[in-house]
Amino acid sequence: MYRLLVLLLFVMLTGCANVHMMISQEEPVKLEPRKSLAERLPDLDGPPLTMAVYGFKDLTGQKKPNDKLALFSTAVTQGAEVFLIKALQDSNGWFKVVERVGLDNLVKERQLIRNQREVYEGKDAKPLRPLAVAGVMIEGGIIGYDSNIRSGGNGARFLGIGGSQQYRVDEVVISLRVVSVASGEVLLTTAVSKTIYSTAHNVGVLRFVDQGTKALELENGAALNEPTTYAVRVAIEQGVYELIMDGEKKGIWKFKPKPNEEKKNESNQ
Repeated sequence: MYRLLVLLLFVMLTGCANVHMMISQEEPVKLEPRKSLAERLPDLDGPPLTMAVYGFKDLTGQKKPNDKLALFSTAVTQGAEVFLIKALQDSNGWFKVVERVGLDNLVKERQLIRNQREVYEGKDAKPLRPLAVAGVMIEGGIIGYDSNIRSGGNGARFLGIGGSQQYRVDEVVISLRVVSVASGEVLLTTAVSKTIYSTAHNVGVLRFVDQGTKALELENGAALNEPTTYAVRVAIEQGVYELIMDGEKKGIWKFKPKPNEEKKNESNQ
């Protein structure tokens, strides 16, 4: 009878783990497999596009979730423009990014150079080259962070031996849009969401020793939390990918034909 109960407990714990895995797998993955942006993008048919990035702000105002304490730390990164600039630079030669996030510092440094040249060279001082201007600019930000959109757990205990597991699902949403500097027209826009998973597992043993006068309790646990910053970076990379693909569909730019396609076009001519 004792062996039967232990076997039943093992089956219950295994079943709980399988249920947890099924619940996690039911959530649709909204992003493509993790490949580098350059590997996923086709080549641009033409010179790189000069792009300006002025910032990528956190528009959610969300704080880190905590059930016990009031935290003042923000839930998402406040420097996401770094990820956006990096994604544009790693886009397989699609974009040439000009500095706009630290424009004030850049202007001050250029003014300092001009002043120094005038001191030593006078009126014959050689002027600096003009700053590169962008034909398009990219705007956007982190527009949503929903914590604990789904949570749950399960566990079992028999004769003081048991375990439990819990999970929580959060979600971050970013938005990107491409704007023409010449006309101010919004050429492209997209929004991407990324699911964030957190899991915790716990195992415990409770035994009474010394003829039941003392209790011995042992516990062991671990938690795995997907970093929010990583989720923001992945969402931004996916957003850049979607903007490029949508731009080709709308005729804003063209993909460079593959070698096989070029040979077919030459043979048809």
